Amino acid sequence: MLFHVVPLDDWLLAPDRPYAPRALAEDGFIPCTDDEARALAVADSHFRDAVGPVMALMIDERRLDARVYWEPEPRIRGRVNRSAVAGMLEVRRDAEGRAVELALWS
Repeated sequence: MLFHVVPLDDWLLAPDRPYAPRALAEDGFIPCTDDEARALAVADSHFRDAVGPVMALMIDERRLDARVYWEPEPRIRGRVNRSAVAGMLEVRRDAEGRAVELALWS
């Protein structure tokens, strides 16, 4: 399972199309992690000031149409077909915005 951290509003931006965040256009890939602890670290370092919910998309690499490269962290080189997203975890944050845990999104 791969994890990609994203504000919920960004994930919901174009629900009828494959997911293509700004990072894909700017860097040529979608950054991911392969464990929950690293996903929390990413959320803490990049999304502390985000307004609204921040999510960790749970991406099933086997269902992806795009290729994944390990450089050493996983990077998806293309858009994410939404059928590859097996679920989402909410990044729970404390009063200062620090990521403290991942919880099931309902």
